[in-house]
Amino acid sequence: MASVSYHISSLLEKMTSTDKDFRFMATNDLMMELQKDSIKLDEDSEKKVVKMLLKLLEDKNGEVQNLAVKCLGPLVGKVKEYQVETIVDTLCTNMLSDKEQLRDISSIGLKTVISELPPASTGSTMTANVCKKITAQLTGAIGKQEDVSVQLEALDILSDMLSRLGGTLYSFHSSILNCLLPQLTSPRLAVRKRAIIALGHLVLTCSGNIFSELTEHLIAELKKNESTSTTRTYIQCIAGISRQAGHRIGEHLEKIIPLIVRYCNVDDDELREYCFQAFESFVRRCQKEIDPHIPNVMSLCLKYITFDPNYNYDNEEEEEEERMETENGEDEEQESDDEYSDDDDISWKVRRAAAKCLEAIVSSRHDLLHDFYKTLSPVLISRFKEREENVKADIFSAYISLLKQTLPIQSWLHASDDSSKDDVSLTMLQNQVPNIVKALHKQLKDKSIKSRQGCFSLLTELANVLPGCLAEHIPALVPGIVFSLADKSNSSNMRIDALSFLHVLLCNHQPEAFHPHIKSLLPPVVACIGDPFYKITSEALLVAQQLVKVIRPLDKPCTFDAKLYVKDLFPSTLKRLKAADIDQEVKERAISCMGQIIYSLGDHLSNDLQPTLKIFLERLRNEITRLTAVKALTFIASSPLKIDLRPILGEGFPILASFLRKNQRALKLSTLAALDILVKNYSDSLKPAMIESVLMELPALISENDMHVSQVAIAFLTTLAKVYPSCISKITGSVLAEIFQLVHSPLLQGGALNAIIDFFQALVLIKAATVGYSELMKQLTAPVYSMGPSGALAALHKQAYYSAAKCVAALSSACPKEAPGTVNQFIQDVKSPKCSSAVKVLAFLSLAEMGRTTNLMSAQKELKTVILEAFASPSEEVKSAASYALGNISVGNLKEYLPFMLKEIESQPKRQYLLLHSLKEVISSSPADSLKPYVEDIWALLFKHCECSEEGTRNVVAECLGKLTLVNPSELLPRLKKQLSSGSPHARSTVVTAVKFTIADHPQPIDALLKGCIGSFLKTLQDSDLNVRRVALAMFNSAAHNKPSLIRDLLNAVLPSLYNETKVRRELIREVEMGPFKHTVDDGLDVRKAAFECMYTLLESCLDRLDVYEYLNHVEDGLKDHYDIQMLTFIILARLSTLCPNAVLQRLERLIEPLRATCSTKVKAGSVKQEFEKQDELKRSAMRTVAALLTIPEVEKSPAMAEFSSQIRSSPEMASLFESIQKDAASLPTSESMDMS
Repeated sequence: MASVSYHISSLLEKMTSTDKDFRFMATNDLMMELQKDSIKLDEDSEKKVVKMLLKLLEDKNGEVQNLAVKCLGPLVGKVKEYQVETIVDTLCTNMLSDKEQLRDISSIGLKTVISELPPASTGSTMTANVCKKITAQLTGAIGKQEDVSVQLEALDILSDMLSRLGGTLYSFHSSILNCLLPQLTSPRLAVRKRAIIALGHLVLTCSGNIFSELTEHLIAELKKNESTSTTRTYIQCIAGISRQAGHRIGEHLEKIIPLIVRYCNVDDDELREYCFQAFESFVRRCQKEIDPHIPNVMSLCLKYITFDPNYNYDNEEEEEEERMETENGEDEEQESDDEYSDDDDISWKVRRAAAKCLEAIVSSRHDLLHDFYKTLSPVLISRFKEREENVKADIFSAYISLLKQTLPIQSWLHASDDSSKDDVSLTMLQNQVPNIVKALHKQLKDKSIKSRQGCFSLLTELANVLPGCLAEHIPALVPGIVFSLADKSNSSNMRIDALSFLHVLLCNHQPEAFHPHIKSLLPPVVACIGDPFYKITSEALLVAQQLVKVIRPLDKPCTFDAKLYVKDLFPSTLKRLKAADIDQEVKERAISCMGQIIYSLGDHLSNDLQPTLKIFLERLRNEITRLTAVKALTFIASSPLKIDLRPILGEGFPILASFLRKNQRALKLSTLAALDILVKNYSDSLKPAMIESVLMELPALISENDMHVSQVAIAFLTTLAKVYPSCISKITGSVLAEIFQLVHSPLLQGGALNAIIDFFQALVLIKAATVGYSELMKQLTAPVYSMGPSGALAALHKQAYYSAAKCVAALSSACPKEAPGTVNQFIQDVKSPKCSSAVKVLAFLSLAEMGRTTNLMSAQKELKTVILEAFASPSEEVKSAASYALGNISVGNLKEYLPFMLKEIESQPKRQYLLLHSLKEVISSSPADSLKPYVEDIWALLFKHCECSEEGTRNVVAECLGKLTLVNPSELLPRLKKQLSSGSPHARSTVVTAVKFTIADHPQPIDALLKGCIGSFLKTLQDSDLNVRRVALAMFNSAAHNKPSLIRDLLNAVLPSLYNETKVRRELIREVEMGPFKHTVDDGLDVRKAAFECMYTLLESCLDRLDVYEYLNHVEDGLKDHYDIQMLTFIILARLSTLCPNAVLQRLERLIEPLRATCSTKVKAGSVKQEFEKQDELKRSAMRTVAALLTIPEVEKSPAMAEFSSQIRSSPEMASLFESIQKDAASLPTSESMDMS
């Protein structure tokens, strides 16, 4: 301690030296000391250091002054509170000094101190006291209005303080407001501007009363309208407040908007500009409240976007203008510039503000699309001729916004959705395309690069939204494209934009449309391939690749002669292909482009073909280009021109084989695809030795670690088995070992399983001695048979039995002669008491798979008894396998089995559940026509059981009913609807669940009928029975997830019932006594959970139909609910923060409280382990939501969020949790989604 104070006092002594260098170095050393965490100052040293630094602020030397100011920052945290107050007092006094330099340095000092004050959430009183001191001094300084520069500095510091520590100054808000309001009428505009900024920071944290006082004042002043100048300021101020705290101004909009509309009509351009800026901020920040005013605001925007009083576009109204035009011809612009100065004309600002406001409306109101195309689109198109470049850019950007809103949503979710509505907009756009092209095509040759780039980005968007719409306008567009490509004086960005537009154009239109223009388009593109700038080259190669497809489309007959153009395209691409010293992207695109040239025009290359293919070999050997080269070779090998690849196969095959060993997944997959196509198309050119080199590598690729690679490798083996049966038999041992390993893996399903089945069928057909039917069968079933009679089922995963059974069925269908023997073998296994339950399960599943596709006539009698006996088996797995078998065997022979099954369901109540499962298999897997004769019987039977007290049975009955309805929807759906009015809640819940099973995620004939009556089924959301409401929510969720079009139009009616179910019902909570403990049970929890799951699903599929603010009210309640509900609402909130950031921002204060509560709860010390884990998971989930909220733009402006962030940082436990969440997020893909299965 002593040494520190000694060191510091020696520094202080040097600071009094007359030599400025000594003073500078000593101050620098002091700064180094203060920055160390370990430094502790005693009271005396504190006093001296503070006094010295304040003195140095007045030093003659500027550099010393600057260093002294910098020292204040670290000093604040190292000295006692009263010393900080001394510093602040001195700085505030100095700010009012007459010396300008001292004033400046003191204001920098104050800003430094403010930025270093600890945030209020750390609980230190120092911040509050110091702020109060500063505020009192500053408000005094601002109010005196003696020296403008003092005022400006004071306003600046006040803004700084309010933005960082607004909440701490709570008690001063009223006096700050009273001090700022008069500044809005200051004679100096700079003072007004800074006062507006300070008010903007104030409204973020002030109380509702102060906010109302401020808005009332602004509205009153606007009504008075004392002078245009102050009115402008007030409107700017309202816009500023709306930008900062738009969620608070919403309730006052009713009064504000009529005033601003009134001022739009005052003849003052600046005032109008501010009016439109205010409108824009309302549209972006208060979407709900501005809604009724949108038509009015839009019509004003449309009126003023054409407002250009000092310029005549039509040349008709004024004689002299017309005369001047005719005299000057082309040079009209230069001369008119001399005669009339544009400097006084600021009408362009009004037009620009109107265009920006329109863009805000367009991007936030997808529902008005139809109106936009009627009223807004024609006006915007007519303004493409705008003469002011900045305005034109904004008009283009508004139109691009409109096109983006029109882009049809490419997803199965909306396949049958609002197509009619979207179609109307697209048709209206289609009709306006000629006008758009007419307005733009001349501008493509404009001198201004900015407006040409605007044209290209607009046209690119248009070609993406309506592919094919520019086909008849290509003659008008080509000269403009060529102009931008060929003009050497253009910036490189201009040419890149022109190339990327040309690429989109070529991709989205039919080849024939371009054939007349290839002659003019090709030379500039070829010139761009030779451009020294790599980005232009790479874009040009992409275009060239697309051009090759256009010149010679191989998928249809074409009369266009492509030969003429090969000599232009080929050499320039070849030059880029050969070059080794160019950018990676150019190398890759040159390889792809050359691949396309050989694929489409290989027969025109004659002697050039072989040397070019040799270059591909070199590219294969190079690690950087090998992946692209493999893809290009795959493409060339699949060409219908049958390109001669023999010269490179000898060397190429071993290289490809070696790639299968590389640890690069994409390379393995591409190589397998290349080998597959080569074996199929070039089998006569391959030697057995080449194939064997590849075969050696395959066993290692087949493993459950990467199912997709395994699938592709097995598909390749199947190709080999068909083309080279002799080679396959050499490696079957090692490959089959791996494949059987896969068959018995729990992960096998889908594509990989189908690939294995195809491979087995191909293997049996090549009749190799080592891999016959019986050998394969033996190995397939070996693991199950080798378990011994007591074999536990768990030794193999359930999925493995299904996979093995599917393979058995596939082998039997490939060798029909062997099948009956196998069936008998399985029946014996099932009958034999010695066989383990595992063997029986496999036997039943195999019989099921075989019986589904073939009629097992030979063993019919035995099968029925065997299955019915198995229903009494002690093993649950055997029972369910037998039930599955009965269902599937019935599919293969409905006539025989279905009546038998229905009779059994009637007469055997004990086996009912299993038999109903069999019936479900029959209904799911049989073709509709074959089921029709039995529908009535099944329907009657199911309705007898729909009131069963067992929920499990009811669910199976419901699934059968739903799937049966799909067989004959027009007749059966109305019957289901009729049942809704039945008295028993059980029957109603079964019917509603049945409807859930009629909804699938692909188009079905029932959709139109469902759409008509789903409203009646959704009325059960208001059912008196809790369970019926729960299944109704599950059905609603399924519709919203799989086929939103069914419910979109009903949401207004359904949402109130949905939201109603999210509320906690006190009457459903009861206490249960468990020994000495009392335990509360909430019967309403499942229903609430289902309701919140629905809310989440609606976010994905029907966001545009939701009132987000109403939605957020219920999310807010959910955040304070039970653990399960909290987990759901956290995920919903995280999703909302990406989908509707503005709305979440408006409610942030209310949403953060529950999150903070969750993150800071502590579990009671004596709780069980599960309780700790549960709480930990809840905290993690809450923290994920906080991380998602922090990604919202402008979230840092919210004081509540800032305070919470600093609380997280200051608590070690929360900080480490937050860091781990961020690490997880960085390693995961971005989309936060919830598993709804």
